[in-house]
Order: sequence, then C-alpha cells, then structure tokens
Amino acid sequence: MDFLLDQTNLILLFVAVASGIMLLLPSIGRGSTKKVTVSQAIQMANQQHGIFLDARGADAFKTGTIPQARNVPAADVPAKLGALPKDKPIIVFCDSGREATRVADALRKQGYAQAVSLEGGLKEWAQAGMPLSRKQ
Repeated sequence: MDFLLDQTNLILLFVAVASGIMLLLPSIGRGSTKKVTVSQAIQMANQQHGIFLDARGADAFKTGTIPQARNVPAADVPAKLGALPKDKPIIVFCDSGREATRVADALRKQGYAQAVSLEGGLKEWAQAGMPLSRKQ
C-alpha cells in the first residue's frame, strides 16, 4: 500500500497505463479489413481473378498504377458499387494504404466480403519491383 501512496510511483503508474492505452488506440475502431501483401495480392489476382481497384484520384491514376487496375476514387465508390463484382476479390490500393483500408472497410460493409487492402499501397508495390503502367 505504501507503493500507491508515494506520489512518484503514482505518476509512473499513470504513465504506464496511459502508454498502454495509446498503443491500443490505433487498433480500436478499425474495421475488419484484411490487409494483403504484394505477393498475396498477385496470387489473388491470378488464381481468383481478383480486381485491383485504385482508390486515388484520376490525376494520380494517370501518373502510374498497377496494370489492369480500375480507377474508382474513394469518394466515388458508393456511387459505383454496381460496377464491382461481389463474387471476386477486390484488392483496393492507394498511395500508402490508409485510404484503401477505409474504402475496403466500406466495401465489406456493403457485402463485398472479399474486399482487401494492399498493405503499403502503391509505394510497397513499386518497392517490390512490380510493374506500373501509365494511363491516358
């Protein structure tokens, strides 16, 4: 009990608890979207006819994207749901993966059970030495 009465120990205890909470915060409230690596995404595209969905804007899409990717900017996804198949994996990506996770979460909530996010986004794709194509 003397341990808890010492003000220094209380401060240390508070800092430890606060640190633990801060470490947990990023995972709290996240959707259940599965993130896949570049190699997993390629397997999904090849074996299950998965579709790459570029959630970046049209200008970014034109500068370079994954070959065969469809461009549906994140803001347009709700209006374009009918154009996306529910029976195939949809591999959503953006520049770094953050926006893609949000879009994949939204797709999963709309019944696209196979929607996933490309971990690390287009940056990770390029770092893995995978091809990029420019769109007109």
